[in-house]
Amino acid sequence: MSYVAKGVLHKKYDTEQKTEKFTSREFVLKVEGSKPEYPEYIKFQMIQDRCELIDNIDEGAEVEVSFDLKGKAWNDKWFTNLQAWKIQPTSVASKPELKSQHEQKAEQSDLPF
Repeated sequence: MSYVAKGVLHKKYDTEQKTEKFTSREFVLKVEGSKPEYPEYIKFQMIQDRCELIDNIDEGAEVEVSFDLKGKAWNDKWFTNLQAWKIQPTSVASKPELKSQHEQKAEQSDLPF
């Protein structure tokens, strides 16, 4: 089952090496609930090669998270996990436009063509 959540990256944790071949990383998304004064804080998990997806995203950034809802049973106990597989910023800060040398020379030219 795939879902999408939008919110603010509230906290990101370091990648943990659980076993020799298994890595995991968690992060918390702050989501505005039905009452803005009481936001929801939702913990997600990434595994394996997905752990690096939030390396270049700063805490406080608005993001959109695509995730799967996972559930397991073990010894008559039930475990639920929100396993993120994609995270991307939703607001991009404007960057100065880069121009080629040809475009820069054309702007400086007095020629009308």
